[in-house]
Amino acid sequence: MMKCIFSGEQVRVDEMIDSSESLATRDYSASGYSSRAGEAEPKVDKSNIEEAESSLRESGYLNYEEARALLGRLEYQKGNIEAALHVFEGIDIAAVTPKMRVSISRRGDYNRRHSQSDAAPTMSMHAVSLLFEAIFLKAKSMEHLGRFDEAAQSCKIILDTVESALPDGLPESFKTDCKIQETLNKVVELLPELLKLAGDFQEAILSYRRALLYHWNLEVETAAKIQKEFAIFLLYSGVEASPPNLRSQINSSFVPRNNIEEAVLLLLILLRKRALGMIKWDSSIMDHLSFALSVSGGLKALAHQVEELLPGILERNDRYCILSLCYHGEGEDMVALNLLRNLFRNREHPDCILELMLASKICAKNEVCIEEGIGYACKAIRESQRRCSQKASISNCLLGTLLSAKSRLVSSDSERTLEQSKALAALEASERLMKERDPLVVHQLCLENAEQRKLDVALYYAKQLLKLEAGASVKGYILLARILSAQKRFVDAETVINAALDQTGKWDQGELLRTKAKLQVAQDQLNNAIETYSQLLAVLQVQNKSAGVGNKYRKSRGQHHKSLELDTWNDLANVWHSTGLLYQAKGHHQDALKSFREALNVEPNHVPSLISTACVLRQLGSGSLPVIRSLLTDALRLDRTNPSAWFNLGLVYKSDPGASALEVAECFEAAALLQETAPVEPFR
Repeated sequence: MMKCIFSGEQVRVDEMIDSSESLATRDYSASGYSSRAGEAEPKVDKSNIEEAESSLRESGYLNYEEARALLGRLEYQKGNIEAALHVFEGIDIAAVTPKMRVSISRRGDYNRRHSQSDAAPTMSMHAVSLLFEAIFLKAKSMEHLGRFDEAAQSCKIILDTVESALPDGLPESFKTDCKIQETLNKVVELLPELLKLAGDFQEAILSYRRALLYHWNLEVETAAKIQKEFAIFLLYSGVEASPPNLRSQINSSFVPRNNIEEAVLLLLILLRKRALGMIKWDSSIMDHLSFALSVSGGLKALAHQVEELLPGILERNDRYCILSLCYHGEGEDMVALNLLRNLFRNREHPDCILELMLASKICAKNEVCIEEGIGYACKAIRESQRRCSQKASISNCLLGTLLSAKSRLVSSDSERTLEQSKALAALEASERLMKERDPLVVHQLCLENAEQRKLDVALYYAKQLLKLEAGASVKGYILLARILSAQKRFVDAETVINAALDQTGKWDQGELLRTKAKLQVAQDQLNNAIETYSQLLAVLQVQNKSAGVGNKYRKSRGQHHKSLELDTWNDLANVWHSTGLLYQAKGHHQDALKSFREALNVEPNHVPSLISTACVLRQLGSGSLPVIRSLLTDALRLDRTNPSAWFNLGLVYKSDPGASALEVAECFEAAALLQETAPVEPFR
């Protein structure tokens, strides 16, 4: 074997000699390097001897490249990375590649005549296996030394050789050549990682696709690992993948248009493999799929995937929680709440803090479920106080939101005051438990104080909210402007809105322009308000036209149409109400009543029309006081902070001989207070 290293000639079986010294180390030292001095020589790996014997049995001699492959592997196994690389670099890859290609091609084609001649002589499959492993170990050595580009090129040599020899993929018979197949598995898996380390991300994407589209006879677990790593890279790398080439777009197959679609496709394939029992369950697959479908608006699709999972794969808690989140995200709150109710009935999992918080959040949106939600929030607080202060903070915030909603539903003033006090106490407790200030908690504190007309405190929290969000939220600007308008600081409020408009794209300026127009109306700047409304209509028109363009708008388009329909009916009611006000100003009371009734036919809960109808009936003297009082109390039930309703109710009590002076005074006092602190539009 020593002769073949130093002379480059082939060594016959009868010429082989034994040597206990590492030939690779001698060659390495001769080149000006030094190996590990003073260390005991490790035992020679018997697999190297067996490889040599196998090559000798097949061909009768061990050539220069094969000898270097064996010795390089020996040095690599001993940890002499630089020495191993030096040995591997002595192999003439360019010279042996054509031979390997011909040997692989002939091995893969059983129908080809064995007498066919080729320009390059062939080598045994065992020699091919040995050289493939040498090239792979050379790549690993370069990876260890940080030479990622060169390592990737070494891996490409192996894959290019196999692909050019077998364009249609490896036949099943290649699995019998276990060593070659094992090396190919490792190379296919290593190449994308090397390219990522080298910073060549587009090439890494192409290598992932190459690994998955070409028939490499990969082990199922290896293919699954590559699919998962590729999906993770597509989701989180920040690199936009180039579209697949035309070669992969055949047979009318689905072609992903972006990173998200390609990642989702890969993760769904992995789920299918798990369902068929081909791979073990990996919970991170579901995590990555949840992220991908969530950011792409595919929550309903995610719910279907979770529902199709076989029993036992996901814990019952996890299954119900994911499904609830999906349906809640899709706006199907009652479906989500029913799933959570089913989960809570199971006594095996009494401490579902996250699920309790989600249930209380859903209940806060539904007047019928307010009490139920308060129960969930209280239980979440009890469970989280012993474990996580952050969860306890959010639970208290949800409780405060629910109590605030309850205060708007009760009819008794004393009960309303009590619930408002509880709501504020819960929100303040939430603030105390925060490790870091949470914008959600600060926003709720700001809203609650504003609605209770504690405007200085509300203004403080509004400014804190703006700092926390770094001006990134339109809602923060609008809330601050509304609080300033409640303090009659209209100029300051408009300045805040103008600052927000300067930092916001045209697409998101709708609510800001609407608030600005109302502020201008409050300052009697009607021409400016008309101009602002014109800008708002232009923005809405562009949004309506764009809602039908592209798939990414399909989900939001349905929600937009629902909102647009409600706004249209409300606008129509406002038109009838405005017409009635014109008739009322001219003294045409019957025509005014007719217009107000039309507005109420369109929107039965239209508060301005309820108040105006009561006013006209009182002026005409044709309506009984109970009817007028009923209209005004209905208006206050819908909007407890309407100063006009309180004022007119006070006038009704004043003209009613059976009413007390205290009732009259309370109504006028409430009207005066609310009028002084009324914003240009509601805080919520």
